[in-house]
Amino acid sequence: MPTTERETLVAEAVIDLTVHAGGRDFLDVLHDLTAHLVTLLDVRAVGMTILDEAGRLDYLTASDEMCRRLEEDQLELGEGPCVDSTRTGTVLPRVALGPGTPGLRRWPRFTPRALCAGILSVAAVPLHVSDNMLVAVNLMSTTSGAPTEQDLRLAQLLADATGARLQQRQVLRARDEICDQMETALDTRIVIEQAKGALAARLGVDVEEAFIRLRSHARARQQTLGDLATHVTRGAVPPGLGTVPRRAGP
Repeated sequence: MPTTERETLVAEAVIDLTVHAGGRDFLDVLHDLTAHLVTLLDVRAVGMTILDEAGRLDYLTASDEMCRRLEEDQLELGEGPCVDSTRTGTVLPRVALGPGTPGLRRWPRFTPRALCAGILSVAAVPLHVSDNMLVAVNLMSTTSGAPTEQDLRLAQLLADATGARLQQRQVLRARDEICDQMETALDTRIVIEQAKGALAARLGVDVEEAFIRLRSHARARQQTLGDLATHVTRGAVPPGLGTVPRRAGP
């Protein structure tokens, strides 16, 4: 049976998320998962929200700026696919958006914002980080027929593999340490957003290009994205960061 290109990419994604992830921090691994899912699935963007033990929802990461805005819209409005999936801890099958669709009836305030961004359908899968914390992986598509059931199965398998790897790293950690790690991830997300803006202004590029350069530079030097972002926000832009070529995919 001949091996397809997608099968090879899936295998590479599993190795990257479960083996090579050992030296990366929590948020770096989730950034990698979003990149792999965008590459492998018929979706426009991928975002993530987290539910902590106190029942609070927060945005963690997104594959691009459009997705980030829609993730934040869901938190502001208190409705949307990631809100539902995070609170239930279950798979959210594909929901079509648009006039007269289940999506508009289910999320009457979020759906118009998604449609304005060109998103015609959404779905979500859960990613279990620990017994007390859950991440929802939100899949957004520009077609009403995606993601397919097979796409959702693959998304769930990669989320499960990522969750298992993160849990393995936490086995010997106390519950309070795990909570601290989640708080650190949320703080790091803010620093990364600041670094994106600072680098975009310095180089005269948009924030999406700035993020791609930050991520490529960090991965090439086996540095966490959070550490690099901290240096950039302090005005210390490493040599070569401004000339990192744009990469497609993870």
